[in-house]
Amino acid sequence: MERPGPSEVTGSDASGPDPQLAVTMGFTGFGKKARTFDLEAMFEQTRRTAVERSRKTLEAREKEEEMNREKELRRQSEDIEPTSSGSNAVRDCSKSSSSDTSSSGSEESSDSSDDDELIGPPLPPEMVEEPVHRVEEAIGHLPPPLQEEEEEDDDGDSDSEEEENPVRRIPDSHEITLKHGTKTVSALGLDPSGARLVTGGYDYDVKFWDFAGMDASFKAFRSLQPCECHQIKSLQYSNTGDMILVVSGSSQAKVIDRDGFEVMECIKGDQYIVDMANTKGHTAMLHTGSWHPKIKGEFMTCSNDATVRLWEVENPKKQKSVFKPRTMQGKKVVPTTCTYSRDGSLVAAACQNGSVQIWDRNLTVHPKFHYKQAHDPGTDTSCVTFSYDGNVLATRGGDDTLKLWDIRQFNKPLFSASGLPTMFPMTDCCFSPDDKLIVTGTSVQRGCGSGKLVFFERRTFQRVYEIDITDASVVRCLWHPKLNQIMVGTGNGLAKVYYDPNKSQRGAKLCVVKTQRKAKQAETLTQDYIITPHALPMFREPRQRSTRKQLEKDRLDPVKSHKPEPPVAGPGRGGRVGTHGGTLSSYIVKNIALDKTDDSNPREAILRHAKAAEDNPYWVSPAYSKTQPKTMFAQVESDDEEAKNEPEWKKRKI
Repeated sequence: MERPGPSEVTGSDASGPDPQLAVTMGFTGFGKKARTFDLEAMFEQTRRTAVERSRKTLEAREKEEEMNREKELRRQSEDIEPTSSGSNAVRDCSKSSSSDTSSSGSEESSDSSDDDELIGPPLPPEMVEEPVHRVEEAIGHLPPPLQEEEEEDDDGDSDSEEEENPVRRIPDSHEITLKHGTKTVSALGLDPSGARLVTGGYDYDVKFWDFAGMDASFKAFRSLQPCECHQIKSLQYSNTGDMILVVSGSSQAKVIDRDGFEVMECIKGDQYIVDMANTKGHTAMLHTGSWHPKIKGEFMTCSNDATVRLWEVENPKKQKSVFKPRTMQGKKVVPTTCTYSRDGSLVAAACQNGSVQIWDRNLTVHPKFHYKQAHDPGTDTSCVTFSYDGNVLATRGGDDTLKLWDIRQFNKPLFSASGLPTMFPMTDCCFSPDDKLIVTGTSVQRGCGSGKLVFFERRTFQRVYEIDITDASVVRCLWHPKLNQIMVGTGNGLAKVYYDPNKSQRGAKLCVVKTQRKAKQAETLTQDYIITPHALPMFREPRQRSTRKQLEKDRLDPVKSHKPEPPVAGPGRGGRVGTHGGTLSSYIVKNIALDKTDDSNPREAILRHAKAAEDNPYWVSPAYSKTQPKTMFAQVESDDEEAKNEPEWKKRKI
């Protein structure tokens, strides 16, 4: 069998598919040429169709609006000149004719475009530019009036002004006051979500405030004393919000959960060991503490024992690592405040000699940065905090200054502001959420003015804004980034929350709108009576008023005044020794001392032995026969009386 030549193959292909082959393969469409699709052309066709439809819709809306306007004008003004109406009619006719022509032209163009766009490559970009602009103009809602555009422009200008002027972003239009107590509020803590606030003070109390659960009465839902008789110095929520670090005046920091129950307590170190790195915990009073921003369960504390220690919640029996601040001469120096950097890689501490020292978290031996004269020596630096970008460090000194440092060039401060009096060792400072402002508080003597919250611009360090808080010192300040609300702790026992209804979120806005709940009748009782069965008179034993009356009652009681138990006969029972024991005393008691004769008259029983004793003196009389004196003052009786009084046995003897 010979193979067909190339000419034969091409001829069969040109004539069409072989019907015998289609029957053999099982379907009739075998051998047909597959249809090709040009995706770009399809997209272009769809786009043009959308453009035409939107343009028609827009024209119909414009025509409708124009007709409505004409109707309103005709109703309102009946005395319109015919010329004006004619001109309007002419305009309408011209508009309608133009719209008709445009619509007909568009239909023709769409038809022609539909015919052209069935198969073929997409149009060149020169022809596509015009429909693109039409899409932007036609698709969507109608353009707003000129006034709205102007208002939007004004809003944009205000936004740009706010971006340029960060003072406008300060949320201080409204405030609420939370009464913690009568003493200084020395610690503030707000959880990452902004739902709960904790306050601690010099009165040893830690109070919990729930914004979502409070009403307009602003009452704390829980109060406790986790550190007994120690002042609270620092409170901070963990990065997960489930634990709170409590730092007090003791040497042992505590971690409690959201409801106030203790999770762990750091161990106390041995104060007789010279090298503080060899002890398992702090040996002196704490100053402050801070959670690690990234690692769960790790926190840091600094103390008067001249150490900064890192801890883990899972291992409270020993610290994780120890940092020992030193002077340039290598002597110990006490750190007064400490903090982590924003990424947790650095540990910063300010010391009593005025220095600021920064370590790498993994290298505890030598500090990475050390500036020895950051603040005046002997003044306790009360706060060290990093900016949100992590490049700038702010320090609040006890020398009434606030300084800004760049850790990339840690050789001199960027800016310094003075005239900020402070009288508390925990006066702090913080950055605004947008990192453009720095906030700190000022202290005042009692009756000498009001404490202020002072705002500085970070870029120029100008004093741009102030808020008068109260007639006491401002100790703590906290600007929450999510809520955009400022919390302030004062020296007279108040915690204030500043917010703006438009710029702030949740937080204080939740409890302000709730009306104060009326007290129920049961809650107005001054004292709740709890009656138990043992408190009823029939079950309660009477109180003993005097011993004499109690003895009289016991005498009348047949149970308490029962006959004493007889002596034990035998070896003994119930711990009591019997009379027949083997000792000498028991033998004497048994044989000699016990006389069981029943004497009804004791005098007669004694005189029964008088005659025998006088006749045969054996025990006492012989011993006193020679030394017994004669009676000289005895009453002398007559012989008759003596004879009368003589007993019968003597008369018989005579």
